[in-house]
Amino acid sequence: MDTPALPPPARRQRRRDRHGRGMRGPIAPPQVPLALSRADAFDDLVRDAADRLERRWPQLADVEFAVQEVPWPLDAAAEAAAGGEISDDSVPLGKLMNARKGSPNRIVVYRRPVEIRAKSREERALLVHEVVVEQVAELLGLSPENVDPRYGED
Repeated sequence: MDTPALPPPARRQRRRDRHGRGMRGPIAPPQVPLALSRADAFDDLVRDAADRLERRWPQLADVEFAVQEVPWPLDAAAEAAAGGEISDDSVPLGKLMNARKGSPNRIVVYRRPVEIRAKSREERALLVHEVVVEQVAELLGLSPENVDPRYGED
């Protein structure tokens, strides 16, 4: 006797993970600050400082603001070759890169050195703002106090 062929078993849709705890999802909704990574939060600090200064100095609209994890060793070697002073005990917190063929002026803030020096979120925000003000002052050829009257106030 031949038995009729059975259809292949239907695949069940998995509703739980293999440990039976249910589907995993995000810890917090995207609009909550907890969902931001430290790098994203730092980018926001730089963006806020740049926006605040752009309102006061419209000529900064053409300046690029960027965040880099750490200074490149080649940056230090190039600065030393150009006659700049480099000390081994200090790490720069930011850098002004002057415009070159077709590229605008660029201000770079180094995330890791700033985070290491700041102990709290408030200190980090203040330090980021001071670094951006110092670099803008260098770009404009002014003192940091002229760029932002609140510079240096704690």
